[in-house]
Amino acid sequence: MSVKLKNISLVVMTAVFLCGFLLWGILKPTDAESVSERRPLAAFPAINSGSVLSGEFMTGFEKYTLDQFPMRNQFRTVKAVTAFHVLGQKDNNDIYIKDGFVSKLDYPLNTGSIEYAAFRFKFVYDTYMADKDMKVYLSVIPDKNYFMAEKNGYPSLNYEKFISDMIGHMDFAEYIDITQLLEMSDYYSTDTHWRQEKITDVAQHLAAEMGVSLSGEYTVNKVDTPFYGVYYGQSGLPLPADDMYYLNNDILKNCKVYDFETSEYIPLYDMEKIKGNDPYEMFLSGSKSLLTVENSNASTDKELIVFRDSFGSSIAPLLAQGYAKVTLVDIRYISPNMLGSFIDFTNQDVLFLYSTGVLNNSITIK
Repeated sequence: MSVKLKNISLVVMTAVFLCGFLLWGILKPTDAESVSERRPLAAFPAINSGSVLSGEFMTGFEKYTLDQFPMRNQFRTVKAVTAFHVLGQKDNNDIYIKDGFVSKLDYPLNTGSIEYAAFRFKFVYDTYMADKDMKVYLSVIPDKNYFMAEKNGYPSLNYEKFISDMIGHMDFAEYIDITQLLEMSDYYSTDTHWRQEKITDVAQHLAAEMGVSLSGEYTVNKVDTPFYGVYYGQSGLPLPADDMYYLNNDILKNCKVYDFETSEYIPLYDMEKIKGNDPYEMFLSGSKSLLTVENSNASTDKELIVFRDSFGSSIAPLLAQGYAKVTLVDIRYISPNMLGSFIDFTNQDVLFLYSTGVLNNSITIK
């Protein structure tokens, strides 16, 4: 074959490849979301004279083509494998892996975010608790970077200052330290969250500091479905799945969970959620603005209100054993101004329980 014919063949094959991908991208149905990344994908932008002249159409079209590119997930995997295993990069899009655990860098410390979170918590306190006989507590849940980042040479938050700042801004709350009870193995390897079966000591410590006791006796149940956490999809790597467990006993089996969003009772552990995009939502059905867990077998009439993020979903059932009722509030999804319509703030214990990830990015708090 002559050099000229080889060149022509190469050009033709390249053109066929490019045109084929172009047609594939045009003809393939638009995907509404990325299951692996757990986020909505860009849709085709509106086209009109205004959007074209302003440049909005081309900006939107670029995002659309990046999100809807054929075999996008496969190309993401190739990129991630190349970055980590060929080029030797320490992270890929802020995702890094050490000793089998995956995390995402959260740096630097955002003092403004901490102040804003504390400001909103103080608003809740001043509005509903300041003149009441209520004991108020604060506890901060460290993210996986607390155990992974600094010792492996990655940028890390100054966690001591982080917690000190939160305590300083929330002088109305008694701080309960749980950092010394946690270690890396208490978290899922592919997800942000802690493992319920590993935090019974944390729950007992929190309860003891608030003046109640927990059973501590559980049946450990394994979920049949493999758990691929949020970092599995974000990393783009073919990582091994986590095993997922949940705890039960006679007290928990008889607890009743009321969902104010749907005005109905829901399961403590929602097994249908295991089949969804985020199996961690099996704990109290995931992101809910306002729930109550009623324990008719409680040895006390004490009640607890927990202001929390998603970490609270898996520890709340354990805490519920020590109280007649636990109210769970997530003010990322309900305005604090509305709480008086649903909660009778009287003499309950109150716990602000938040992860550093939410506190350092607290724009989601209302």
